[in-house]
Amino acid sequence: MKIEFFHDVLCAWCYVISPRVRQLAEEFPDVEIVHRSFALAPGPEDIGRMFGSKERAKREILNHWKAANANDDERRIRAELMETRDFDYPHSLPGLMACKAAEFQGGQRAHWDYFDRVQKAHLTECRNIADGEVLLDCAGEVGLDVERFEQDFQSDRARQAVEDDVRRARELGIRAVPSLVGTGSLLVGAQRYDSLKTWYINQQDPR
Repeated sequence: MKIEFFHDVLCAWCYVISPRVRQLAEEFPDVEIVHRSFALAPGPEDIGRMFGSKERAKREILNHWKAANANDDERRIRAELMETRDFDYPHSLPGLMACKAAEFQGGQRAHWDYFDRVQKAHLTECRNIADGEVLLDCAGEVGLDVERFEQDFQSDRARQAVEDDVRRARELGIRAVPSLVGTGSLLVGAQRYDSLKTWYINQQDPR
């Protein structure tokens, strides 16, 4: 069975559910996880536009971080640290294109490993993941060829791959992340592992 996992590097709830999806893939080795990009805030202007101002955006988003951290199995999300950072809250596209560059090198496994590493940089280390140097550091840390990664990350091919995923999300009616798409069924939100497992089993035997 194939599961399409729609996520954004900015999404705290995606950070929460990713280890649970990994647990599912370990328990059920036949499941194929396909990673799809979903840009909550594609460009630098979108954060301020969505919330009214950059300052208000950061305050409201960090409240989401705190709620997500209460749901996280390991309490990894550090809203209090991000509050001290003076850079603008990042936008989606650089991190999503970087995930595609990782995928070009190592397929879905590399996409997932890189996605998790960038989310850690964003939500635990509270680094600026719109900064290309941070994205390059993450590439090296997960074992990618950094020179090739840098070329792919800045390519039209990476941007097109993100746009293709966003188009796929629209076709499926997806409006939020994390979202998992199975055999004709959609699961939205950072579900607990038991709920995720039940959903998966029901895809296999819908009776």
